[in-house]
Amino acid sequence: MEIKSIAIELIVGYFALLILTKILGKTQITQISAFDFISALILGELVGNSLYDEKITVIPILAAITIWGSLIFFTEYITQKSRRFRHILEGTPSLIINKGRISYEELKKNHLDLNQLQHLLRAKDIFSVRECEYALLESNGTLSVIRKPLYDMVQRQDLQLPFKSATLPLSLIVDGEIVYDNLTLAEREEAWLLDEIKKQGFQSSKDVLYAEWEDGKTILVQGYE
Repeated sequence: MEIKSIAIELIVGYFALLILTKILGKTQITQISAFDFISALILGELVGNSLYDEKITVIPILAAITIWGSLIFFTEYITQKSRRFRHILEGTPSLIINKGRISYEELKKNHLDLNQLQHLLRAKDIFSVRECEYALLESNGTLSVIRKPLYDMVQRQDLQLPFKSATLPLSLIVDGEIVYDNLTLAEREEAWLLDEIKKQGFQSSKDVLYAEWEDGKTILVQGYE
């Protein structure tokens, strides 16, 4: 098979899948369910298998991707409208730990063993089952937990400490390039940013590996050395 033909099919398939993923939304790449996993595999196979089949040209590839993408889009639309259909395709959360007790039936139903459960709990910084009051196994395989009151983390309001407004750290310079979108979010000007990095000994944004800004704090600037 000619390299030129392979290159064309790869380029077309790449952009077709990229556009399709944008249309279908972020569920294809994050918090993936069983249905999303299957659809992602099929989309990859449609392009992958066609690369080494000389009888298949670009048009059949695009047609296959379009048809499959339309099926996924239609299915996603139905799941948004029908709660019952959504449960069939996406599944429902399972109560693995209820009032501090492990539900063996739910473990068996979800093909989850105790070692896997312990691993999921440790990912939530829970190293003993006795610390957990409730644990929900979500449809995407992650675990949501509620600790027992005795082991719950202390909140600021529990200590009656004054509240502070939440702030979002923003990357203003990454690999020597100014991130203008974040600069706008920070309500700062480029001149201000350049002045700030000069205060820390950097002559240009090109000399900065990373710069981070957070409201109420001194800007963090790090060079390449």
